[in-house]
This record gives sequence, structure tokens and C-alpha cells, in this order.
Amino acid sequence: MRNLSILCCYILGMFHSGFVFAQTETVQPETTQTVQTLPSVDEVMNHLDDLYRSTSSHAVMRMSVVTSNFERELELESWTEGEDQALTVIRSPSREAGTATLRTEDGLWNYAPRADRLMRVPTALMSEGWMGSHFTNDDMMRESDYSDDYDTTMELAQRDGEEVLIATLIPHEDAPVVYSKVEMWLVPDTWMPLRSDYYDGEELLRTMTFTSPRTFGDRTIPAVLTITPHTDPGEHTTFEYLEMEFNIDVNSSFFTQRGLRRMAGRR
Repeated sequence: MRNLSILCCYILGMFHSGFVFAQTETVQPETTQTVQTLPSVDEVMNHLDDLYRSTSSHAVMRMSVVTSNFERELELESWTEGEDQALTVIRSPSREAGTATLRTEDGLWNYAPRADRLMRVPTALMSEGWMGSHFTNDDMMRESDYSDDYDTTMELAQRDGEEVLIATLIPHEDAPVVYSKVEMWLVPDTWMPLRSDYYDGEELLRTMTFTSPRTFGDRTIPAVLTITPHTDPGEHTTFEYLEMEFNIDVNSSFFTQRGLRRMAGRR
């Protein structure tokens, strides 16, 4: 994609009039222009794709869910390898400890430790909430790439009294995306995400906010992600990274059925 630029023009005019021998002298307005160049769309999208990704990772997280019917808090542990393999295990509360989700290039599975049962998540349930939260199974699968699956335009704009970089993403027709449009707010100079709005047509379905930037190793990321569904006022899910390691040695056997059971049973 070609780079885009936005032109901000400021015109300073001075009109001086005087009378010399009954003649009027007019000084033409002076014009100055300030040009602010937008970053490359490809560079920004690649940055966002890689923000939470690495060759491998290990994380400890807390997830808090508030709905009209219940509230719950979970502590989670996860491992990833490459773009396709991920394992997430609930560590507390004790009644749910060992419940896990495994993602591989072949699909997404949920594991119930009491029944010792591994169940594949069908495509029809990808938009359902993960573990009763407002994060969906599709969020967990994260098959799409900003760089490959969207046409993106960018502009600088004022939001909530601050200048932000707005990226508007329209998915390709064949992209594995369930939303018709995503609008992202970014810090203009660091491209740190602040907010993402997800649309179905012109209807705003949900908003994800990114807060509490924290440095883990050599990488600074928003440590707290909050999803607010606009269809259910007052409800939200908050996801916080407590510990995070990138580019570490991870045993590939974790991402097998046997490895899942072993890691799910570990205390």
C-alpha cells in the first residue's frame, strides 16, 4: 500500500492599509503551510500484528468478567509457539482449575478436566464467549492478520480532546473476520493501541480499550485490555497481563493432547 499523508494548512493574513498621496497600498496575505506525513500503513499494521506475538511466549494473566447475571475472576497461564500454537490453562479458582483451551493449526479445543474430555470448538461457535467472558472463541483463535486481511486507511484526528492516529480496517471478502469494520485509535508517534471499535454495518457492537502500558523484558505493551459490549450496557471483561516472557524455550509437546493434560494437571 502506498503511504498516505494529511495536509494541515494554516493561513496567516495581514492586511495593511495606508494613504500615501491619496493612494492605498495593499499587502497580500502571507500563507504558510504545515505538512504532517502519516506513517506507512504496512509498517503500522505489521507493528500491531507483532505487538503481542513472538516466536514463543509464556504469560500469567487475570481475567475479570462482569455480566448482568454473574461476576467471576480467573487466573490463567498460557504458552504460545509461532502463530498457530497456544495453550491457556485456568489456575484458579480451584473449582475450575485445569480447564484449558488448546489452539493448533488444525483448530480450537476446550478441555474439561473433571470429565477428562477434549472437545473441538466448531466454526458455528467461534463468535461465542470464551469461558463466559466477552472475548470470543474467534479472539482466541486469532486467525486474521491486520496486514493480510484488511484494506486500511489512516488519518490524524481529534478524539476526546487528544490527537490520535485513526486506522480504519475493512476486511477482504475472503478474510476470516466476523466484523464489517474495525476502527483503531493509536498513539501517533509510538503506534501504541488505545482503542478498537468493532462494527456490523454501521452498528457499533463492542469496544476494546488498551491501558496500563507495562514493560516485559524488552517490549512495552498495554497490560490491560477491556472489552465492552454495546449490546449489553454495564457488562465488560478485563484481561490483565501479570507476567509476560517473549522468545523463550517452549516444549512443543505442550501443544498436543498429552501435553495439554500434563500442563492442565500441574499445580
